[in-house]
Amino acid sequence: MSSGPGTRQEREAAVRAATNAVVTTIDPPLPHAADGPLAGVRVGVKDNIDTAGVLTTCGSRFFADRVPDADAVVVTRLVEAGAEVVAKLNLSEFAVGITSQNSASGPVRNPWDLTRVPGGSSGGSGAAVAAGLVDVALGTDTGGSVRLPAAACGVTGLRPGIAVVPDAGTFPMCDLVDTIGPLARTVELVGRAFCVLAGRPARHLQPALPARIGVPRLWFDDLDPGVEAVVAAAARVFADGGAELVPVEVAGISAAQDVLYTIVYSGLADLHGERLARPELFQADTLTRMRVGSRVSEGDRVAALEARAEYQRAVDEVFEHVDVLLTPTLPVDVPRAADGDDVLATTRRLIQLTAPWSLHSGPTLALPVGRHPGSGMPVGAQLTAPVGGEDLLLDAGAWFQQRTDWHTALPPCRVG
Repeated sequence: MSSGPGTRQEREAAVRAATNAVVTTIDPPLPHAADGPLAGVRVGVKDNIDTAGVLTTCGSRFFADRVPDADAVVVTRLVEAGAEVVAKLNLSEFAVGITSQNSASGPVRNPWDLTRVPGGSSGGSGAAVAAGLVDVALGTDTGGSVRLPAAACGVTGLRPGIAVVPDAGTFPMCDLVDTIGPLARTVELVGRAFCVLAGRPARHLQPALPARIGVPRLWFDDLDPGVEAVVAAAARVFADGGAELVPVEVAGISAAQDVLYTIVYSGLADLHGERLARPELFQADTLTRMRVGSRVSEGDRVAALEARAEYQRAVDEVFEHVDVLLTPTLPVDVPRAADGDDVLATTRRLIQLTAPWSLHSGPTLALPVGRHPGSGMPVGAQLTAPVGGEDLLLDAGAWFQQRTDWHTALPPCRVG
């Protein structure tokens, strides 16, 4: 599919059809500045981020005909920086879930293996970058929704710290936890896009090795051996460069996922209350997740918020002794689309390693670090930094990508 006959336009159409990553093609691109730090960069925007005059569905039949009047703030910043916004990208319905299931456009498929999921909820964003349909994609990340697609699709993705990138004009999942972040093949391009999204001056990366890298002791016993081996090899790249790998304990990390779930799901029933009166319009897995929220009491929510504050203090204490933390992104090989009948159990398994850093207010960078020895699918790792540590992460990621070539690998289903 990458090199067959036909024009580039025909090849792109074939890749779009195979992956289902793009829900709306914007041709010509949104009006944009003639120059700027993202001039000539093709950008796709997750379809829960508003684009004036362009369909924005949130992956749901409820919004099948929704056309916003105004751009989200992040879209305005992109076009003012010269970016060519060329596509709206598929996602899990209302950004709920991690398999990119929805009721509006159908599921996304992974360009490395079309039988496998691309991660989610920003699955179209990860797949579109990996397949060469766009250079940069915007995703939103609540429990791992930028980082999981980055890992599953073999690209780079940044979850910025809380409130670093403005979310006006983006349909929320949980205001306390949501972030908007860029995905691209390289840390360099992710960093360039991040500066634009955060409203910061353009900054050249300064590749640098963190002196002390914390490696949390895993808080469960069933990490996939192939994933473990690949991420251990990535850790050795840092160690061979001179970084000290420091085993660390993070108090409360074993409960972090439950705390996150309580906070996130507690607001879903309220947010979608009117829509829940028409359950037949939801994709079935989304509806299952929505109904979880109706069982969360106000007391549960208050207790979870208190636990979150305590956990954040524990993470801050760890960062008094290390510069960044290193963990795998997905705990298992990228699953096939049909794997697992229990949607909640599958979701819980896949976000085991991303959820704890969603409770943290600082940033996390997801990097491709190898291939699974069994399937050949991408494997990703996360670097997490203290609040305000986006530049530290980007410089560390750039250092790693100077010494490895995993970010240059191309999937079978791609353009060009």
